[in-house]
Amino acid sequence: MAKSIVAIVGRPNVGKSTFFNRCVGARDAIVFDSPGVTRDRIYRDCDWSGHEFILVDTGGIIPDSTEEIPVQVRDQVTVAIAEADVIVFVVDGKSGLNGADTDVANILRRSNKPVLLAVNKIDEPHEMGNLNEFYQLGLGEPLAVSAMRGTGGVGDLLDKVIEKLPPETRIEFKDPIEVVEEGAEPDNYAVAIVGRPNVGKSSLVNALSNTKRTIVTNIPGTTRDAIDTIIAFGGKDVNLIDTAGIRRKSKVDYGVEAFSVVRSLKAIDRADVAVLMLDATQTISDQDQKIAAKIEEAGKAAVIVMNKWDLIEGKTSKLQKEMTDDVYMNLPHLKFAEVVFTSALTKQRLPKILEAAERAWKESRRRVKTAIVNQIVNEAQTLTPAPSAGRGRRLRVYYTTQVSASPPTFCLFVNDNKLINNSYRTYLERKIREAFGFTGTPIRLLLRPKKTD
Repeated sequence: MAKSIVAIVGRPNVGKSTFFNRCVGARDAIVFDSPGVTRDRIYRDCDWSGHEFILVDTGGIIPDSTEEIPVQVRDQVTVAIAEADVIVFVVDGKSGLNGADTDVANILRRSNKPVLLAVNKIDEPHEMGNLNEFYQLGLGEPLAVSAMRGTGGVGDLLDKVIEKLPPETRIEFKDPIEVVEEGAEPDNYAVAIVGRPNVGKSSLVNALSNTKRTIVTNIPGTTRDAIDTIIAFGGKDVNLIDTAGIRRKSKVDYGVEAFSVVRSLKAIDRADVAVLMLDATQTISDQDQKIAAKIEEAGKAAVIVMNKWDLIEGKTSKLQKEMTDDVYMNLPHLKFAEVVFTSALTKQRLPKILEAAERAWKESRRRVKTAIVNQIVNEAQTLTPAPSAGRGRRLRVYYTTQVSASPPTFCLFVNDNKLINNSYRTYLERKIREAFGFTGTPIRLLLRPKKTD
């Protein structure tokens, strides 16, 4: 059964994201003392008193604004209200009742959804008197909370949320130890969409999910949080993580954008596959190279997407090959990744991205039998022995076994782990790939000196 949804709404800068983070127990939403920081809907699982639900953080509503981003934020909040089972309306107990609060209250009344009025920033007992003026909103009893301190009624408010949720939200606790048979696949995986600002990441997520799930504008940096969208593909749930564009440190001001970059890098860490989006109309930049290096360093399966392919004139298979070769030359960290040419705008070849991501994910989890990998490494040594490291000494691999997956990691027991150079390490990796594939995933080679008596 689908989980119930609880949406947090209100005007800008009343502490919605702080309350969201307090409830989910993590800093998942950006919190910064500036209006309009949260723009898209952010979904996270939350549980309280044995009940589980999905908590949604939303952007601040500016009711009368006609500017592009406030209008799109308002549209996002409207969707969150429509899909919510319970709404938590957050107001600022320190600044007092605001005309925008009244406008938001009118919107919520028309939704015919259960609404709880949370008066935030009631940090001291003497501030309880600030609650009285919020009765004017006509939404029932104002509830005092202090999201920043975690005191002052956060738990009481969540108790009220549970009372208004459907009864099916109670969690059925299971044995925490789950035995997964070798070769069994999990039911879902996560794909992070990363890249420089304005390459089309949000447009891609919207096209893949066939919804206006994230805000799309021509303004670089519009997406600030990592946004999760669940879609079905290949019989599995795929969690698409849209991220803020990653720019060079020298281009990032401290504050909101700096936090966005951190969340983009964290999105790579929590993903199973990273989709690096490039703009086909632009040359590959130093920042693209750094993002590629971050993906490889994190050991993530990867797909490279050349977006805006519809804007390229004279498209031929020869041009695609030339551009693919250029990608691999400029992004050597991701030579293992497939390159997909697509257009998020025209939806050209969009399924190819998901197909490549699924292949990369499966390859990253694949295991090879020890006897077979030993045979391949031994044959590689016979064909091309390791170069001499001086005084007639050269690397010798006695035994190889795969010790883990995601990424596939092989342990080579050798005579001396200091005798290998980068070129021979690359050679052994290439031979393993030629034998077993591992397309779309990095692999790791660990060298261990063999113990001698």
